[in-house]
Amino acid sequence: MKRKRSFVLDDKDAKVVELFADLGMPKNLAKTLMYISQVEECRSADVEQGADLRQPEVSVAMQELRRRGWAKKRDIKKKGKGRPVHLYKLTQNLPNILKSFEKEKMKEIDNIRDDLNQLNKLISTTGKK
Repeated sequence: MKRKRSFVLDDKDAKVVELFADLGMPKNLAKTLMYISQVEECRSADVEQGADLRQPEVSVAMQELRRRGWAKKRDIKKKGKGRPVHLYKLTQNLPNILKSFEKEKMKEIDNIRDDLNQLNKLISTTGKK
């Protein structure tokens, strides 16, 4: 990751994002994951700028990261009135997240294999016309 005013994803990060996307992970989720994996803690505005995403895209990605248990949110109250600032941090390192993602994909492969086997059995026992 390169540092300008804030961190931005570099070419290596872009390649990782593409590979995750090729494997079925939404691109915005992959970009968000790559950004947040390389900082200690960040605001969604940091992700927007660093991963070149819009606020709603980051919001959806952060919800998914939290749903999967890969990230957590911490609120910091501002002085005076107004909404708190949300800070996000990964709960696991990237290699462990990759293992979890790999396990999920291998289960999908097993399900596809089972469906194909079942389909083959059904077709082979169907009367030929």
